[in-house]
Amino acid sequence: MAVRKNHADASSTPAIAALRSAGVHFELRAYEHDPDMRSFGAEAAAELGVEPDRVFKTLVVQTDRTADKGLVVAVVPVAGQLDLKALAREIGCKKAALADPALAARVTGYLVGGISPIGQKRRLHTVVDEGALRHPTILVSGGRRGLDVALSPADLIAVTGAVTGTIAT
Repeated sequence: MAVRKNHADASSTPAIAALRSAGVHFELRAYEHDPDMRSFGAEAAAELGVEPDRVFKTLVVQTDRTADKGLVVAVVPVAGQLDLKALAREIGCKKAALADPALAARVTGYLVGGISPIGQKRRLHTVVDEGALRHPTILVSGGRRGLDVALSPADLIAVTGAVTGTIAT
């Protein structure tokens, strides 16, 4: 499928609006999402022709933190998996588990498979896997299925207020 670098509807996502408002340099990368596909990050890597270790997925995690009702955002490469114990250690918790998808969608304002770490309805504590720092640019969801943004890891960290840590396996 053809990769489109600009997409007319892209400006309607909160993630794109937040990036533009912050003056962050980014590139839109759109593709036709297959509604039968459930591995959203792997689909993005394949459709965009990008190495899976440069495409990062956004996961909402329920922890025993008292802030933000215990919700935390983890940003990890699609080529790996989130290490829940490592994330819990990184943020000083004892327990962490993936949040219910309906809760993740409600809190972030995005559909599962299109959850962006940027421009969420409620800004949550965010941890980006330090592997992102090995790349000049990475891709994260632009706020809907079939739309990613390429940006520098430093810009992602700055615009989300994230910290980095070793949270992926």
